[in-house]
Order: sequence, then C-alpha cells, then structure tokens
Amino acid sequence: MGSLILGVLAALASAFSWAASTILIKTGMRHKSPVAANIFRLYAVSVMFIAIFLANGTFSKVAELSPKLLAVAFVSGAFGFVIGDYFYLNALKIMGVSRTVPITSTYPLWAILWAFLFLGRRISLQVIIGAVLVVTAIVVVRRAEEEERIDPKGFVFALLAPLSWSFAILTMDWLTSYVDVLTLAGIRMMFAALAVSLFLPRYAGELRRITLREALLLIGAAATGLLLGQYLFVYSINQVGSQIAAPVSAVNPIIASALAILILKEPPNRKILKGLVLAVLGVILISTA
Repeated sequence: MGSLILGVLAALASAFSWAASTILIKTGMRHKSPVAANIFRLYAVSVMFIAIFLANGTFSKVAELSPKLLAVAFVSGAFGFVIGDYFYLNALKIMGVSRTVPITSTYPLWAILWAFLFLGRRISLQVIIGAVLVVTAIVVVRRAEEEERIDPKGFVFALLAPLSWSFAILTMDWLTSYVDVLTLAGIRMMFAALAVSLFLPRYAGELRRITLREALLLIGAAATGLLLGQYLFVYSINQVGSQIAAPVSAVNPIIASALAILILKEPPNRKILKGLVLAVLGVILISTA
C-alpha cells in the first residue's frame, strides 16, 4: 500500500510538473523554432543531471551498465525527447496548448497497442471502450481545427508525438527492472541531448540569439518538465508500473489546457474541451484495464 500511494503521488506530481513546463515552453518559444527550444532545454537538463551525478557519485553506476542497457536507454531517450518532442513542440507552435494536449494525451493507448502486438497481451472490453473514447476525442478536436482553419500539419505532429512517447515508455518500463530511478532518468536525458545534437549545426545561429528571458523560461521548463517531472514519472513507474503511472499522469492535459486558457489567454472552445475530457476518460479506461 505504501508503494502504491507513493507511486500515485509521484505520477500526480509529474503531471503538475509537465503542465508547468508546457506553459513555460509555449511562452519561451514564441519567437524561436521548436527544435532550437528543445535543444536548449535538453542541454540545460543534461548539465543539471551531470552536476547531480558528480555530486553523488552516480557516474560509477553508469559505468557498470551493460552496452545493451545503455543502447536501450539511448533509444528510449531519443524517442521520448527528440523524436516525440520534435512533433509535440511543432504541434504546440502551430495549434496551441489547449488544442495539442487532448491529442498527445493518447500515449497510453499506443503503449497498450504495442504491448498487444509485441508482448502478446490480451485486450479487454474496457480497452476497446477506452479506444473508442480516444478516437472520438481526436475526431472532435479535428473538427474544431477545421472550423478554426488551423494548419492540418499541427494535427499530424500532435498524433505522431504520442506514438513516439509510447515506445519510449515501454522501453523505460523495461529498464526500471535493471537501472535505478535517478540513473535512468539522468542517462536518458543525456542520451537525448546527444541525439538532438544532430540538429545543432542548423540551429546554432538561432541558439546564439536566445535572449536572457527566453533562456530563463526554457531553463525553468527543463527543470520542471525534464528534471523533476521525468524523475517523478520514472519513480512512479518503478513503484507501481506504467499501467498505473500512465493514467494518473494523464491528468496533465487538463492542467495544461486550464493554464493555457487562464495564463496564455488561448480562446476556449467547447468541442476542444469536450475532446479533452473524452481523451482523458479514454486514457484512464485503457490504462487501468
């Protein structure tokens, strides 16, 4: 019971951290490309983790990991924070927070699908009902976008993001059986920073033009979403498994959309809010099946 409570609380805390990070990213990248913003925050959080690792001697644990574990951690970090976040940040830029998060919150659906296809897990009626709710949510949000003439590219990006994240979650869940929470959270961030460096030559000029205000906002986003939020999420998965951690953390879109409407003054839309509610209900049903 103690582990269950700690795991659920950690997942809830990670959801709040991600919501705060989402708002900071949206505010800090108004005049910067999504890739440049992602490069900056991944480098920022890597420096934070390096400092932590040096202070508590965690690098000695990293040196003991097998090449296989390191390779899986690299793939997990790349899909979770480079590929997935590339799509997510572009969707934010095009559609806004309140229109993006109802779609990207479907990542547990895809995680369950991969588990069925590759791990042979059975799909119950509850999963089917949850899937119908999620698909309905996507259709509702899509119709709202068409009415408001939002670039359809944003919708595609928002859909590809959870596909990447779900794969990252599966690999991370597997890794928690072999790597402790802090080490896993840190090396995934460092590997993600290494992977995103492929974009550095193209965006170096833009990175040099980041203002102090933008840098502080993106550092804040890195600290809340990638340091604190991801550590808490890995800890939650380690305690209760992704089948509980994922649905609990799925309250993130509700928090983020509410903050976007209140703080960023994004206009509320009844269909978008309806889609958000349906998506969250579907995610919870699927992940708790």
